[in-house]
Amino acid sequence: MADNRKPGRCYLVGAGPGDLGLVTLRAMQLIEQADVVVYDYLCNPEMLKWTPEHAEIIYAGKQAGKHTLTQDQIDALLVEKARAGKTVVRLKGGDPFLFGRGGEEAQTLVAAGIPFEVVPGVTSAIAAPAYAGIPVTHRGLTSHVTIFTGHEDPEKTESGIDFAALAKLGGTQVMLMGVERIDAIAGQMIEHGVRRDLPVALVRWGTTGRQETVRGTLENIAQRVAETAFAPPAVAIFGEVVSLGEELNWHAERPLAGKRIVVTRTRKQAGALSKQLRSLGADIIELPTIRIEPPSDLRAFAELVQDAHSYDWIVFTSPNGVTAFFEMFYKLYDDAREIGAARIAAIGPATAQRVRDFHLKVDLQPEEFVAEAVVREFKKEGDLENLKILIARAEEARDLLPKELGALGAIVDVAFAYRTVAETSDRTAAKSRLVAEGADMITFTSSSTVENFLALGLPWPRGMEVASIGPITSQTARARGLTIAVEASQHDIAGLAEAIRRHFASREQR
Repeated sequence: MADNRKPGRCYLVGAGPGDLGLVTLRAMQLIEQADVVVYDYLCNPEMLKWTPEHAEIIYAGKQAGKHTLTQDQIDALLVEKARAGKTVVRLKGGDPFLFGRGGEEAQTLVAAGIPFEVVPGVTSAIAAPAYAGIPVTHRGLTSHVTIFTGHEDPEKTESGIDFAALAKLGGTQVMLMGVERIDAIAGQMIEHGVRRDLPVALVRWGTTGRQETVRGTLENIAQRVAETAFAPPAVAIFGEVVSLGEELNWHAERPLAGKRIVVTRTRKQAGALSKQLRSLGADIIELPTIRIEPPSDLRAFAELVQDAHSYDWIVFTSPNGVTAFFEMFYKLYDDAREIGAARIAAIGPATAQRVRDFHLKVDLQPEEFVAEAVVREFKKEGDLENLKILIARAEEARDLLPKELGALGAIVDVAFAYRTVAETSDRTAAKSRLVAEGADMITFTSSSTVENFLALGLPWPRGMEVASIGPITSQTARARGLTIAVEASQHDIAGLAEAIRRHFASREQR
């Protein structure tokens, strides 16, 4: 029986050079709408967290001597998925039409009658040199740039690179792929008249926190590569502009450059900490260990929220609690005034800001971001005898706050607003990356992130230190046998990022 379904559409999307900040808005929009994502080795896997829950994710990575799928298999896969009516996003590192075989895939789609669109991406040929402080053109040095590939079709009997033309052309020359052949390529360039002392740089994993650069001359660059065990993926830059690299090397000057840090917050929340650490130069592995779920007894929670107007105080202990509370509140009421005369207390600036997002004032906020500080602040308020207090919190939270406030004479009810459960999804392959590459530091922002990370049973990477958001989290970590290297004095995300920055800065000064 013929398949009369209308074909889907395939998008050949440039994933950029690695830095998430260099992904185009169009690429992000398409990933968010995709039914199928087929991605390459050089794509930053963190992009996959933008995919819908239903999306099928297929790795089609090709490394030297290690192909997950052949090009023919990839072509057939794109056609098959699109013919099934799917929105297919083909993610290709850098730009799909620059040595990415995007043109070949587009021809396959045309032959199969599949509608397609090409979304250009930032190419590593420009971005990697820029992140190494090397402008590919510079007035007074060169006004043109040539881009060529060092990795050619293995079925060719002769190289397609015209070394004589390259030598005559001069200027800046950028080679994508071909680090393994740098000795032969440099030799060919010298043989065709390029001077031996021409500056050369290779940039590995350009634009990412893993970026490394090796510099030399045409004569000795192969030796430098061998001495440093410099491996692909890398971009090679030949030309006078390379000499500017050390002067303009802004990327390496960032305080966390070269540091790999694991972020264990929920998938939705990880971005805030990751963003701050990336801005400091860190290479981030987002490995969410928990996710937020509705409370076990949603009806009981709803009943307490419905009666919120009857309380003297409502206490929020986390932004998640605020969000869950008001999502329920506005299902029950359509007017914020229905909250009545209840005053609001919040632990920490992030929780307070979340309350303000709902256009309500925070009446009590302790300087320290722990439950004990809330109790001290309530004591300053005077007699709590018979005051009705509602605490919106996680099911797993400590009982200290309701017990202490109850001991002071308050009538306390606890509204279990949400629960944290172990995160089982690993779409970005963060676990395998952590095992394979290790890390310098892991961050914990709650006791549950500690417990659930350790429950994964992953081998502890050599030398990986622990950074904790505050004393309660640290206490849990120590109880599980971990040593705390960093504890934020300001118990929020900004405070944790700053504490990590200071920790590594103090090491540099030793």
